[in-house]
Amino acid sequence: MNYRHGFHAGNHADVLKHVVLLGLIAALARKDSAMFVLDTHAGRGRYRLDGEQAGKTGEAAGGVERMLATFPRSAPPAIGRYLDAIRRDNADGRLQLYPGSPWLAAQALRPQDRLACCELQSEEAGALRALFAADPRVGVHQRDGYQALAALLPPKEKRGLVLIDPPYEAQLAEFDTALAALRRSLERWPTGIYALWYPIKLRRALGHFQRQAAALPARQVLLAELLVRPADSPLRMNGSGMLILNPPWQYEQELQQALPKLVDALQEQDGSWRLDWLKRE
Repeated sequence: MNYRHGFHAGNHADVLKHVVLLGLIAALARKDSAMFVLDTHAGRGRYRLDGEQAGKTGEAAGGVERMLATFPRSAPPAIGRYLDAIRRDNADGRLQLYPGSPWLAAQALRPQDRLACCELQSEEAGALRALFAADPRVGVHQRDGYQALAALLPPKEKRGLVLIDPPYEAQLAEFDTALAALRRSLERWPTGIYALWYPIKLRRALGHFQRQAAALPARQVLLAELLVRPADSPLRMNGSGMLILNPPWQYEQELQQALPKLVDALQEQDGSWRLDWLKRE
């Protein structure tokens, strides 16, 4: 794989993904019992927005930078939780660092909770190990995240969340791989919460994926999408979505409040949002 998330850190897709991730962890934390979080495609955990990779694309300008400018003081709970985490990681007030999913999750977890991070690329995995060297709650595994699901599920904690955030280098074929992984994981851990991030280029290309997602053996399947442009070009990522299996009770109400605000802040032209139940038993 050649993908490096450093080129895309803090873009509009990261905003949606991390708003959802932190919201799910916060919902799980309402109970005192320990939780387990698994990040299957973890990356290096933290990114420099003033570095070479982020500087080449400037994608954070259309994502986290807009969010901070739009909500300088107050925001809906889901958005405020995310922006508070960004500000804590940039305590001097200058936006230089962007926390990836592993770092955001670790900062949101409690002493009794546990985080497992999988990363296949050696350089990224090394950075991840260094980042969490002093945190006994976090385990870093240099291995394929899909294969790790069988080894790490079900967790001893019985409660928790799996985040699947692949690079989609295989493009549409990645959807089939991710759905197969979700199906196998639900067989091992049917009560877990699963969140799959996916890119949106052409909306009509997602029909098969969404029909297959609705057929997964989960009791509830929720879809949350954020588009910054119309989904009419296969040449660029016009938005992204989160497929959420077994979401916490009433979690969709938080997204219902947050998604319109995200579109207002991040859209470039004719942005839109979608929040739909594909299955609800």
